[in-house]
Amino acid sequence: MTAPSRPTIWLAAGVRTPFAKVDGPLARYDAIELSVPVIRHMLAELDGATPDFAVWGTVLPNLTWSNIAREALLDAGAPASIPAFSTVMACSTSMAAALQAAGMLNGVDRTLALAGGTESLSRVQLGLGLKLSDWIRRVQQARSLGERVSHVTELKLGDVRLFIPSVTNRTTGKSMGEHTEITAREWHVSRVEQDEIALASHQRAVAAWESGFFDDLVIPFDGLTQDTLPRRDTSLEKLAKLPPSFDRASGHGTLSAGNSSPLTDGAAAVWVATGAGLAKLPPAAPRVRLVDWEIAAVDLRTQGLLMAPAYAIPRLLLRNGLTYADIDLWEIHEAFAAQVAAHVKALDDPGFLRDNVGVTAALGTFPRARMNPNGGSIALGHPFGATGARILSQAVKELAAQPAGHRAIVSICADGGQGSVALLESGPGPMVAGAR
Repeated sequence: MTAPSRPTIWLAAGVRTPFAKVDGPLARYDAIELSVPVIRHMLAELDGATPDFAVWGTVLPNLTWSNIAREALLDAGAPASIPAFSTVMACSTSMAAALQAAGMLNGVDRTLALAGGTESLSRVQLGLGLKLSDWIRRVQQARSLGERVSHVTELKLGDVRLFIPSVTNRTTGKSMGEHTEITAREWHVSRVEQDEIALASHQRAVAAWESGFFDDLVIPFDGLTQDTLPRRDTSLEKLAKLPPSFDRASGHGTLSAGNSSPLTDGAAAVWVATGAGLAKLPPAAPRVRLVDWEIAAVDLRTQGLLMAPAYAIPRLLLRNGLTYADIDLWEIHEAFAAQVAAHVKALDDPGFLRDNVGVTAALGTFPRARMNPNGGSIALGHPFGATGARILSQAVKELAAQPAGHRAIVSICADGGQGSVALLESGPGPMVAGAR
């Protein structure tokens, strides 16, 4: 029996909330409440149709739900018949959601999926330390007053602790910023290089907002109509005055609040579809083809916590017979300007590609001028679970405006030494009803 052929997969631009700095205008909303307006807007676009399933994610845990995808859809008033499951891959969460959805579409009874994610860093739930939780559970399970009293003496003062989530890697105990300081030293990334990347991110984001680029990608929410983070008044001089944020003691720290992505609240979504699924969307919705993708993992203890995309991108290009020059648009997630600079230096280093990635083919020189033309995460913000859908929707709109056959690479680094990369291509979507 011949296996059915895989359908062509398309990504169509979705929407997101404005992104706001932690403890700012969106601080009173939790992750589900941020998701609801995005999901409602996406479903309203279908004019009565429904997606076949949804994949949604958030990075920071919450004790009041286990499957945020299902809870967010129900709160948004979506039909209860839409299956929904959650996923998490640190900063790649909603990009991983889109890739998972792409693998589940079959072009027959699964043609359209809603993918996205959210983060409310202003509403991080604190928990009890595990020993204290165990003690409370034993007290609750006691069958008599005597048993409960006996458990009281078991509790030690050191066991009375709160669990406070932090942006820290469990394996190493270091924050992502501390890890990236190491990467900056290993790749000789200067403070000036980092500040230049940050300045360009802000300048391009401000210009994109002024030109109207984001008008159909961002929906108003609670009186907020634009991202609060892009700064039109920043400069290299102002950025240079900011103190180091992660290495304050050595005198050699280079990562600052200005050249690092800010803690951010927000939610975002993207459509994943076959040809038949596209027919459910508005005809004018920007769409591009998902050609290929790569998820990579490296040893975070020796190869760089956020360096996985530098391994994935060359492999993805080689597999598709492409070089850097064949990619017209590069959307590189800006967790830190130093991480972006290190990725570019690695991609430009034939020795690194040969010895570490196993790629000996000549890929050319990385085209920095084609990177993040409408700003990146440093300026726009970085709600961990939402960034993947934000950057994919942004790339879809950018690429769909270019002639057929143009290509984009979307790359996101993720905590844990992982990363996700997608290869997209522009072209008209199928217009024939029932197309796969």
